[in-house]
Amino acid sequence: MYLVRPPESQRLVDAPRARALGLLHAALAVAATTLLIYPLREIAPEVSPGVVYLLAVLLVAVYWGLAFGLLTGVASAAAFNFFHIAPTGRLMIADSAHWVALAVFLVAAAVASAVADLARTRAAEAERRRGEADLAADTARALLGGATLADALPEAGRLVGGALGLRDVEIVLDPAGESVGPGGVGLDLGGGREALLVLGPGADEAMRARVRARVAPALEALLRAELDRDRLQAEVVETQALRRSDVIKTALLRAVSHDLRTPLTAIITAGHAVRSPTVVGSERDELGLVVVEEAQRLSALVDNLLDLSRLQAGAAEPRRDWCSLEEVVRTAVSDVAADDGAGFALFFDRDLPLVQADAAQLERVFVNLLENACRHSGGHPVKVRARVVGGRMSIRVIDRGPGMSATQLRRAFEPFYRDPTSDAHPGAGLGLAIVRGFVEANGGRVHAESRPGHGTVFAIELPLAEQTTSAAIVERS
Repeated sequence: MYLVRPPESQRLVDAPRARALGLLHAALAVAATTLLIYPLREIAPEVSPGVVYLLAVLLVAVYWGLAFGLLTGVASAAAFNFFHIAPTGRLMIADSAHWVALAVFLVAAAVASAVADLARTRAAEAERRRGEADLAADTARALLGGATLADALPEAGRLVGGALGLRDVEIVLDPAGESVGPGGVGLDLGGGREALLVLGPGADEAMRARVRARVAPALEALLRAELDRDRLQAEVVETQALRRSDVIKTALLRAVSHDLRTPLTAIITAGHAVRSPTVVGSERDELGLVVVEEAQRLSALVDNLLDLSRLQAGAAEPRRDWCSLEEVVRTAVSDVAADDGAGFALFFDRDLPLVQADAAQLERVFVNLLENACRHSGGHPVKVRARVVGGRMSIRVIDRGPGMSATQLRRAFEPFYRDPTSDAHPGAGLGLAIVRGFVEANGGRVHAESRPGHGTVFAIELPLAEQTTSAAIVERS
C-alpha cells in the first residue's frame, strides 16, 4: 500500500549484504596491498611494509564487520609471508624474527578489526537512533498536521513503512477485536483504546522486536497526543456552539421582549380604541390601518425567525430549478417598491443566462437586501447591477447611504446584530443573516463592501452550469 525508499542513513534496519561480495572486497584489498608493498621494499626494511596490510583490514572491518576483518588479517599475513618474506613463493619463514613480526601483525590486525567493528556498530546504532528520531518527528508532523486522526493515519503508516523498508504498513485505530497476528504490533493508547501497527509479510521477528522496543513507544505517545487533541478540539467546538447558542437565545429573548411585543402592544391598543363609542369613522379607519400594518410587521418578523431557525438547522433545502435572475430581481423590486415607494436603477447585461436555484429563496434574498438599502439610501435611488464574471453570476446592490464601519462590516451577517450606535432603523437584525443563509444554500457567496460616507455594496455571486457559461460566452463573442 505504501512504498517509500528513504536514504540508507534514515533506515531503521540494516540492508542485508551478500557474503560473496564481502569476500571479493577482502580479496581485492589484500591483492592491492600486496602489489603496493613491492615498491615500498626498496626504501623500507623487509618486515616494515607489512603494516600497510592493516589499512586493508581496517577498511574491510569498518564496512563488513569483525569476521571479515579477521579473515582479511589472516589472508594478509599469508600473502605477506608468501610474496614478501624470504623464502618467497612458499608459506615458510626462515628467520625467527619474522615469526615474531608476523604474530604481532596478526594480533594488531585482530585488535584493529575489533576496534573498527565496534566503531562501525556504534555508528550504525547512532544512525538508527537518528532515524528513529527523524521518524518520530515526521510522524508527529503527519499526525498533528492532519485535520483528524483518521485522516493522518495513512500518512503516518507510509512514513513508518518507508523507515522500515516495507510496502504494506497500516495503523489501524480501534481494531475491533482483530488479533495482533504474526505481522502486527499492538499499541496501547490508554483509556481503553488500542491501535494495531500492521507491518505486513516482509517483517521478520527481529524487525518486529525492534519495532516493539524502539518505534512503538514513540508512536503510542504521538497517537495519545493526537487523540487528546481531537478530544480538546471537539470540546472547543462544543463550547463554542453552546456559547453561540446562548448568544442566539439571549438575542431571541431580546427580540421577543421588544420586537414582538412592540407590534402586539400597538395592535392591542388600537383594538381597544376601536371598541370605544366615541371613535368616529375616520378614526376607526386609521386604527384599522395601524392594526394591519403592525400585524404585517409581526408576521414578517415571525417569518424571519422561522427562516433563520430552518437555516441553522440545515432544513432550508433549496428547490432548484432554472430561473431568470432578472425576473427574480424585478419581482423583489416590485414588492419593496409597493411598501417603501423607493426608487431603483436596474442594470442587467444583455442575454443573462439562467441560474439553477430556488427562485423563492432568491426573491427573499433580494427583498431583504433592497429593503435594507432603501432604509439607508437617504432618498437616493438604489442601484442593482447583474452580469456574468469569471463563469459566475455577479449581482451588486448599491446604496449611497452613510456606509458601514469595519466592525459593522465584520458583523453585518450575524443573526440579531444591529448597530448599537443608531436607533433610526428598528428591526430584529435578521435580514442579512437570512440573506447569507439562502445565498450559501444555493451554492453562492455574499459579502459587503463599504467606506463610511460613501455608501455600501452587497455583492452576490451565484454558480452557473458549465453549458450555461459556455453558451453565454459564445453569445457574447
